[in-house]
Amino acid sequence: MADRHDDVDAWLSERIEPLPPPPGTFDLIKRRARRRKYRKLAITAGTAAVIVTAAVTVPQVVNLPVSPNPTAAPVAGAGHSNSAQSAASGTSGHSSVSASSAVPVLPPVPGNFRPTSVTFVGTGTGWVIGQARSPGHCATQFCTSIARTDDAGRTWAGVPAPMAGAADGATGLSQIRFLNTEDGWAYGPQLFVTHTGGRTWAQVDTGGQRVTDLETVGNRVFALWASCAGNGPAYAVNCTRFTLYSAPAAGGSWAPVGTSTTGLTDGQASEAAELVLTGSRGYLLAPGGTLYAGPVDGSAPWSRVNSLLASCPVGPARADGRPTGALLAAASARDLVLACASASSGTNPSVSTQQKFIYSSPNGGVSWLQMGTAPTAGVAFSLAASPSANVVLATDQGVDLLPKGEINWQTASLKGRAPSGGFGYVGMTTDDQGIALPADPSAGTVWFTFDGGQTWTPSRLNGS
Repeated sequence: MADRHDDVDAWLSERIEPLPPPPGTFDLIKRRARRRKYRKLAITAGTAAVIVTAAVTVPQVVNLPVSPNPTAAPVAGAGHSNSAQSAASGTSGHSSVSASSAVPVLPPVPGNFRPTSVTFVGTGTGWVIGQARSPGHCATQFCTSIARTDDAGRTWAGVPAPMAGAADGATGLSQIRFLNTEDGWAYGPQLFVTHTGGRTWAQVDTGGQRVTDLETVGNRVFALWASCAGNGPAYAVNCTRFTLYSAPAAGGSWAPVGTSTTGLTDGQASEAAELVLTGSRGYLLAPGGTLYAGPVDGSAPWSRVNSLLASCPVGPARADGRPTGALLAAASARDLVLACASASSGTNPSVSTQQKFIYSSPNGGVSWLQMGTAPTAGVAFSLAASPSANVVLATDQGVDLLPKGEINWQTASLKGRAPSGGFGYVGMTTDDQGIALPADPSAGTVWFTFDGGQTWTPSRLNGS
């Protein structure tokens, strides 16, 4: 009998040729493979771009017609502001960075930096504005410049500055404030703003008014706009009309805070005005000694709180706008400190003396209690209070400290040669850390304390 499986076995033992694919199959496979390859390349390139961007932007405190938006303004190269005659020479201030390193390379601080104002956000990152020599980039010997630190003054680098000169009457810049690593303002007397961490700056139209003080907190910025007649560096002297303005910190129109703080005048003495902000409440010490206060979130206008003691006149302004008679500081939203200084005495500026009475208020300025008398040596320039209410006073002789709860003042220890003319500004960023600027900008230093104001150490902005 024949085997029924012979035909099947014979068929299985034969060579079998696979059927050809439909026409165009291989071309389709090639196209899909190319698309997958391009997608992978695009993702890789996008990731590298993000790394480079992060490396560059990584973190390195009158009714006038006002322009609703800042006016675009040129920006000078890193660390210096060119004059109008050399505007074309500005650069970005950042060297190119490879995706593999992701570390920004910033240029050095221009030579002979002369700082006039300092601001910090947190304990590590801060900026200093001033004038610096930048050969080949200035029409004059010095240009407006900005330096930045990200390690609490151990190192500094030059960063872009607004295209403006030093304070000279109604023009120029001398002061700086940053809210965070993106939003900052350069002012005194003109006003410039950045929302790119200082990489670009734009001028704000103030209608001819001079900005004599500016502070920022939360999500808003506050500033005093004034009509002043001071010339040269004394841009904030002889001011006769002040208005408190505010704007969203992230950008937006400036507007008066309210009718009570609009058009403040004191025609007899031409006294100064001072602005102090806390985390929730702000204070304005107006000409004539009236104290105004209000919320810092823009929810309501500010109103009158009280008048200062009759024995504590505000006094006329110094060149930078600070009062000569009364200095205001805040430890918290309700805890205020006031220094009342008499006229200085002594014929030799190196041994000048001044009576300085210190008061505190636990209720936001409604009433005042005398804390004691600061050392008579030195003329008071600046007052600060830490969150724990340590009081620090900068004078033309040095820095004095009154620890919280004590009645005896201490003379701070200076690690290094004391700057000529003492200190023109002092501020506390935390209970332990603070910053101070010499009264003479040619010192080229920013001073730091890390022990609550007991000792201070200089940080040189430029080694030249």
